[in-house]
Amino acid sequence: MQGSWMIGKMINIEDETINTKRFWIQIPELERFDFEPGQFVTLDLPIHEQKNKRWRSYSIASAPNGTNVIELVIVRLEGGAGTSYLFKEGEIGMEVMLRGPIGRFTLPETLHNDLYLICTGTGIAPFRSMINYIHSNKLPHKKIFIIFGCRKIEDSLYLDELKQMEIDEPGFFFCPTYSRESEVPDGSFMGYVHKVYESFINQAKTEGELPPANFFLCGWKNMVDEARDKLISLGYDKKDIHLELYG
Repeated sequence: MQGSWMIGKMINIEDETINTKRFWIQIPELERFDFEPGQFVTLDLPIHEQKNKRWRSYSIASAPNGTNVIELVIVRLEGGAGTSYLFKEGEIGMEVMLRGPIGRFTLPETLHNDLYLICTGTGIAPFRSMINYIHSNKLPHKKIFIIFGCRKIEDSLYLDELKQMEIDEPGFFFCPTYSRESEVPDGSFMGYVHKVYESFINQAKTEGELPPANFFLCGWKNMVDEARDKLISLGYDKKDIHLELYG
C-alpha cells in the first residue's frame, strides 16, 4: 500500500487551536485503511510543478478502527506552502491524493517496559493514536507517559480527551508541559519536557539502577536531539530511543 497513490476525500475539518486544524480524510476505494499506530501518510498537494516538492507527510492522529477514515492534526507553518494550501483551500468534499501507511515509528511488540512518549506540538499525533489503540484493545502494559510540550495552555492539543484517558486507562499518565506560562493547572508542568521525564526516571530508580524503558521522541528537531542526548547521558542505550522529526 505504501507505493500506491489513492484519492482521499475530506469529510470533516475542525479548528483545534488558533493555528491548528484537525482533518478527517476518507479513502473511498478501500473498505478499511489498515495501519499501525505511529505511521504516517504522504499527501500530494497542488503547490509545485515538481512531484517531490508537492509531497507533505503527516502522522496519523487517529487509531486503527476498521474504517477507511483517518484523522490528521496539522499546524499552520508561517511560509509553509503545504499547510497554507490546506488551511486556505481545504474544505469538506475536497479530494486529495495520498499514499501510505508509511513508517516504522511504531509500538514495541510487547509493552513489558515503561513507555515514555515525549513530544512537542503536533508531534503528539502518533502518540494519541498509540494510546487510543492500547486502550481500545486492552493491551497489558507498564506505565505509559505522554509528556507533551507546548508554549501556552491555549496551544494544547487533545487536552480534555487525554485527561479523560488518564482516568480511564490505569497506568497511563498525561503530562502537558508549558514553556511560557507562569501558572498551570494541577497535573500540568511549567518549563520544558526534559525536566519532566528526568524527574520520573529518577523517581523510578531502584538502588541507583535505571528502570527499563522505551522512549519515543516526536516533534521539533531541537527537542528531539536534546532529549536523545540527555537519555543517552543518563545511561540508556540508543536502541531504546526511537525518533520522529518534524521540521
